[in-house]
Amino acid sequence: MPWPQEGQAAVKLPGTGTVSTYGKQKPVPTASVAKVMTAYVLLQERPLKKDGEGPMIEVDGKTVQEGRSKHESRVEGLTVGQKFSQQDMLKMLLIPSGNNIARLLARWVTESRTETAFVRKMNDAARKLGMKDTTYTDPSGLDAGTVSTAVDQLKLAEAVMKFDAFRAVVALPKADVDGLGEPLINNMDRLLMSDLSIRGIKTGSNTPAGGTLVWAAYKTVGHRTQLILGTMLDQHADGPDPNGATSLTLVQDNSKKIVQAVRDALTSATAVRKGQVVGHLDDGLGRHTSLVAAEDFTVVGVPGQLGRHEDHPVSYGAPALRESRYQGRGPDRGQWLGRGEGPADPAEQPVEAVFGGQADPVGLILTLSGILGGRAQVPRVRQDFDRGISCWSRKVWKGSRRSRRGEFRGR
Repeated sequence: MPWPQEGQAAVKLPGTGTVSTYGKQKPVPTASVAKVMTAYVLLQERPLKKDGEGPMIEVDGKTVQEGRSKHESRVEGLTVGQKFSQQDMLKMLLIPSGNNIARLLARWVTESRTETAFVRKMNDAARKLGMKDTTYTDPSGLDAGTVSTAVDQLKLAEAVMKFDAFRAVVALPKADVDGLGEPLINNMDRLLMSDLSIRGIKTGSNTPAGGTLVWAAYKTVGHRTQLILGTMLDQHADGPDPNGATSLTLVQDNSKKIVQAVRDALTSATAVRKGQVVGHLDDGLGRHTSLVAAEDFTVVGVPGQLGRHEDHPVSYGAPALRESRYQGRGPDRGQWLGRGEGPADPAEQPVEAVFGGQADPVGLILTLSGILGGRAQVPRVRQDFDRGISCWSRKVWKGSRRSRRGEFRGR
């Protein structure tokens, strides 16, 4: 991986685990990357459909005054009493990175005269997402006390990309908003207009933070389009760097190399063939049911990736693994324990599978959601892989048992 010479970074394929990380994951200033959390809290508190305008939000005097600041990113030319839809405010927040808009939205959400209550919501959301090394002190990221790590920002990126309205806005190189004198230009338009299928998310830059970036890209492998998420923080350019402007270019250039490398390495292979018996279910009463692959099961990942499946689908709308834990015992052995709840009819509740590993062939790990009190004895399944690949969940198994809960143990 072409990592930068300094700072920290992380890359993840949602649904399959972290591809890799770089640098010490210590809290550092985020700059305007903090606005990703501002948008996340906004959309949680005031949900907005992909093409929905949302309620109208009135510009106050404080927002107008802050728009005249010469030392921070802002949306200029606003007047007191102007009203913009929530969608347009989201554009002004994320595309040109308006600090004054971030503060206005914070006050609007909490119906407060200050941003304090909103910042508390930001930190509450960070804790719920497991962002243990993150602290927010303001909604814009201008304050150097707003700090995080690359790994923490990946957790947020994965969560916020589930909002249709967010994905639609951050993918725009520019946008026209009625009431503004000129179009909004995205700070990462060079990346958005590249041939790497980058679709957002957010840049940041100032003197304490240097250049920061959270990005989302896609690549179609076979019949699947895989989301790739990445973060890079603490990038500092040599020489003059007013407000981190040169560092902003540096972090985008460094991130572009990472995106290219991951896209080039992303591949797929068939782990299980249609009709293959992958195990047997013992209901404890002397009856056995074969578990048969209903269709080919294809895995997507990069060579050397850790084989860990997480509770997130690769593409939104796909089924998610309920809970899983895998412990490898050699190159092709492992023990897995999992639980799941689902509809009474297994045909309605997909049974999901994971094929994971590092550098050697590995075992097949199954999640049987909706098998009551049964134990499945699954034989080891070796594949012709010379590289470790992780995968996402698919509905690939046939079954005949009906129940609400189940537990599976296999080796």
